[in-house]
Amino acid sequence: MSIRACIFGCAGPELTPIERDFFAEAQPWAFIVFKRNVESPAQLAKLCASLRESVGRDAPVWVDQEGGRVQRLGPPHWRKIPATAIFGALFERSADAALEAVRLNHRLMAHELRAAGLDADCAPNADLSVNGANQVVIGDRAFSAAPENAAAFARAAMTGLHGGGVISAIKHLPGHGRARVDSHYDLPVVEADAEALETDIAAFVPVADAPCAITAHIVYPAWDGDNPATMSRAVVGKIIRGRIGFDGLLLTDDMSMKALQGAMGARVERAIAAGCDIAFHCNADPEEMKAVAEAAPVLDGVSLARAERAEAVRAQVDSFDAHAAKARLDELLAPVMGGVSS
Repeated sequence: MSIRACIFGCAGPELTPIERDFFAEAQPWAFIVFKRNVESPAQLAKLCASLRESVGRDAPVWVDQEGGRVQRLGPPHWRKIPATAIFGALFERSADAALEAVRLNHRLMAHELRAAGLDADCAPNADLSVNGANQVVIGDRAFSAAPENAAAFARAAMTGLHGGGVISAIKHLPGHGRARVDSHYDLPVVEADAEALETDIAAFVPVADAPCAITAHIVYPAWDGDNPATMSRAVVGKIIRGRIGFDGLLLTDDMSMKALQGAMGARVERAIAAGCDIAFHCNADPEEMKAVAEAAPVLDGVSLARAERAEAVRAQVDSFDAHAAKARLDELLAPVMGGVSS
């Protein structure tokens, strides 16, 4: 059975027969769920099981679960997770307390995700908080403006997720914090010179051993004035693989975002040719998914080895007392948010 180098979403809270048949034939490496797919813990667990059954294997199922504005699982069935910037505020009081809180928060997230059938999270975000940038894009999703602090937070988050058997993916390489427009709707161009961009890169170098990373749909003229990072051989090869030193599974950001131009199949081909391992496609549009499946190569060679290393994270579940962890997290966060994390 040949696995394709792509990740797909589905349209609703349960698979349609058409989706089930398509996934069985297309054999994507993994899936992703969004709020449109989530109604309750039992329903979500059933959906995740159906996704895996459609391809006949234990495929990873991803979710965007950062906290704050980016939280696909939330009240009333799940915890209200603090925005990432809250931990940055705590860091100003106590670095040790902030890093412990991030680790505990992400360990709780892993516990919650696994209970719902999810085992991969598009987190942590190591992008920097940058004055003058579009605050809707990153803003309070950033841990810090300082690369060394952002890296320390990302490490703590990865430790928490991996301890609960959830694959992490650092984002957005090589840095999204300077973007002035939202890549969901337009193509950002970051005009900073190569020297300034070293600051952005520095947040990712210490966590370059992450199992997965997600690219940025951004043009950086200092490195490549013609192509967004996702489709740039120069950025993927020289910056992400080279300067940052990332050798894990490189996932594109969502290929259906409006920052990208051209036919869907051509987008995927350009991203894979640039050096990305897997193409993310999230909107569940049937025709677009067919084009992605046709363009995505069979997952093999070094990309397959990277995928297998990432999947191995799911077996690393440590012992965990969720009640005690939640109480300790509330205690740590009390100085910056009144002890409310649920």
